[in-house]
Amino acid sequence: MPDSPRPKRPRVIVTRQLMPHVEGRMAELFDAVLSAHDHAFSTEELKTAVRDCDVLVPTVTDRIDAEIIEAAGDRLKLIANFGAGVDHIDLAAAREKGIMVANTPGVFTEDTADMTMALILSVPRRLAEGEKLMRSGNWQGWAPSAMLGHRVGGKLLGIVGMGRIGLAVARRARAFGLSIHYHNRKRLPEAIEEELGASYHASLDTLLRISDVVTIHCPHTSETHEMVNARRIAAMKPSAYLINTARGEIVDEKALIAALKARRIAGAGLDVYAREPDVDPDLLALDNAVLLPHLASATIEGREASGEKVIANIRAWADGHRPPDQVLEGWV
Repeated sequence: MPDSPRPKRPRVIVTRQLMPHVEGRMAELFDAVLSAHDHAFSTEELKTAVRDCDVLVPTVTDRIDAEIIEAAGDRLKLIANFGAGVDHIDLAAAREKGIMVANTPGVFTEDTADMTMALILSVPRRLAEGEKLMRSGNWQGWAPSAMLGHRVGGKLLGIVGMGRIGLAVARRARAFGLSIHYHNRKRLPEAIEEELGASYHASLDTLLRISDVVTIHCPHTSETHEMVNARRIAAMKPSAYLINTARGEIVDEKALIAALKARRIAGAGLDVYAREPDVDPDLLALDNAVLLPHLASATIEGREASGEKVIANIRAWADGHRPPDQVLEGWV
């Protein structure tokens, strides 16, 4: 879709504080308005921002819905998201208004896989409980029957979503002796299945029913919203663990809490929540859930790389090209 000439120094509004050298480069290259207070923008702040910029750089904490996009008028032409997930952006509304959307895929793959593996290890081995016990001052010393968990090696790992992150988790998990099983929209090539020793399940229900550990690595969409629901959680083994480093909305959080309370499943390791930053108090009270504050992408290296991708997307757009990480298709 042809449009008017793009400004060489576009006005860019960034909603959150990024790595210092990334902000420095933005200030050099663009008419950049950086975040001074690093808080999630309110609806009114977002509306004000989109009226006054050529490019908006939001993060997962900013809900760019149809109302926000409509408020943009004709100036906003690119939403250069900081992060791979775009479920907080109304892509259909952006397409309708002629606004390009770009993201930063791939930069957090290894970081997220590392954090997933950490949760896969920490929940069955009760690491969080043990750390709390040490800090409480109540540890009575080693005992043969104290703080017993479960061995990870030899267990069946069910991976829901076998994209970049799912594959990275599978490679790590295989090294720990887990058996790899997966559900995906499309089956992997035979060569990759052979490399990982992975077994494909067309039925998500089957995968959840047979797995000792379930880990979620699919995007949040209308199709995956609360995909792991009460019925599917009830079908899991009583000894099973659920790990989620993807999006909280993929799991029915109330159903998960009920299952953990009743010990219908053994435990959970969560880095994401349905209504971030609010976390259900019932979830916080559970001793069979390891809870992290959305840390999977929280590495200096990953955040720097994501910022560099944002800059590359904006520069390509300003030069009249498609951003290399454009989300929507069919634009010029």
